Amino acid sequence: MTTDWLVDGNPGRVDPRDRGLAYGDGLFETMAARSGRIRWLDYHLDRLAEGCRRLGIPSPDPVVLRDEIGATCPATGQAVVKLVVTRGVSARGYAPPADPEPTRIVGTARWPAYPASYYTDGIKLSTLKLRLGENPLLAGIKHLCRLEQVLAKLELHELSAQEGLLLDTSGFAVGGVASNVFAVSGAAVVTPEIKRCGVKGVMRRIVLESCEELGFRPVEADLEPKALIEADELFVTNAVFGIWPVRDLDGQAFRVGQATRRLQRLLGYGGRV
Repeated sequence: MTTDWLVDGNPGRVDPRDRGLAYGDGLFETMAARSGRIRWLDYHLDRLAEGCRRLGIPSPDPVVLRDEIGATCPATGQAVVKLVVTRGVSARGYAPPADPEPTRIVGTARWPAYPASYYTDGIKLSTLKLRLGENPLLAGIKHLCRLEQVLAKLELHELSAQEGLLLDTSGFAVGGVASNVFAVSGAAVVTPEIKRCGVKGVMRRIVLESCEELGFRPVEADLEPKALIEADELFVTNAVFGIWPVRDLDGQAFRVGQATRRLQRLLGYGGRV
């Protein structure tokens, strides 16, 4: 697959003075495209708008964003579409411009070749040594400052696990390197609250909103590692791969339970995506 990256609606390159490059001053969304349509696009744009509001970046017109996403999204098959919004170009220095002109960047990548076993049998999850720094002002939004996740991926590469579990500096679970984590205990489907650090994923939101339809109770709360080990089921989520059961956490085996299976079926992730 080849694609032109659109910068402010046109094929081109990002200005090297852009604050997204210099300081990570911006936000991004990574979206799943199927047959020319983005799954959960409204939710992605909602999160982007909230991130812009919290960072004080003028939010781009959603109609323009939809048009630019549509222009890059393949009409057939599956692909990953990435949207980046930065504060734009400024003079040197941390101080943002008084009247920023945000930069919009949209591009497409190949769909990852996920093994079907990740959906059916589950994945191995390992707790990483790296701890996420706590900053409530950034918690929840998908900002461009991702060096912690880069370091976490480097650590994960040395392990035999498919995903790494990250804790914050207070010792509570936050989620995976590129996913949110859920623990099922009885009828409760529990996920970290994401109030000190971490990203509130689009698929996390969808799972929480879908629980009651299936008779489960969605809960957002601080989760100690012990609570994960003692759970009946574990699964991880993101907007691209959907829902993967966890079959092993740090040597503790888990069965793939009915809550995970029912959510996979409801949301269209019952097998290879």
